[in-house]
Amino acid sequence: MSLTSLVFIKQVPDTKNISGEAMKADGTVNRGALAAIFNPEDLNALELALSLKERFGGRVAVCTMGPQAAVAVLRHSLYMGADEAILLTDRKFAGADTLATSYALSCAAKKLGKFDLILCGRQAIDGDTAQVGPQIAEKLEIPQITYVEEVLEISGGKIKAKSLIDGGYEIVQAPLPALFTVVSSANTPRPAGARRLMQYKKAVTRSELLARHGGADYEDSQALALEEKRLKERGLWIHEWSAADVGADENRVGFAGSPTKVKKVESVVIAGADYKEIAPAREAISALVQELTADHVFV
Repeated sequence: MSLTSLVFIKQVPDTKNISGEAMKADGTVNRGALAAIFNPEDLNALELALSLKERFGGRVAVCTMGPQAAVAVLRHSLYMGADEAILLTDRKFAGADTLATSYALSCAAKKLGKFDLILCGRQAIDGDTAQVGPQIAEKLEIPQITYVEEVLEISGGKIKAKSLIDGGYEIVQAPLPALFTVVSSANTPRPAGARRLMQYKKAVTRSELLARHGGADYEDSQALALEEKRLKERGLWIHEWSAADVGADENRVGFAGSPTKVKKVESVVIAGADYKEIAPAREAISALVQELTADHVFV
């Protein structure tokens, strides 16, 4: 069989360095103040899609919602082995919570058309909600399997997967098309391929192409149309879709479509407590055990 997979990915701020100063007054992340990285579990989702393509054949498309800078994670996906890349970008998408984000992404999935499997990382490190994937499935009215670690079988229009649960795992089967959220233990994402990197570093969006050639004066020229045609034939075209392109209701995207609001952001610093050094000797360790027992730390 041939499997068409759509992977939703996200460029996120490196939350290792996040603080109150990295937040805006409206409670959203000041992404310009932090280094941007590929959301870790989205890499696991992409790796799973690529491994399924190797097993069953087919194609892998990747899509992200964000500003022009987010094209970096799309190119990285092409370097790894993705076949098609889509940048969902529009000022109207700004400030989206999980509800508005999942709506916009579901619109993109509908515009893309046929797919057998949608894969998302379990959650993004800038929000840690694990809500977007399941919400996309609900909006598309397709079954979902969350916390997927392994795909065991695809046959007869059904897919069987190993899903992690507290204290173990369960084997779940669903009809296709379906949506999976993928955990970090599923695999080790492959590095970018050197040949693909050399090829797809030339992949561009329409906005990048316009900026390269001077903007508005080039937009309606025959030269732009010819270069766009040439890039598409070579697989070097990154689709760029707006809210209008995917048929999204403007009242359901961005701030307008986001009922979740951040009331307050605090930067909490945890100070270290007093400590006691214990000599590496039998007598000192014995005294420590007696002290802990007296304090009912040990029973």
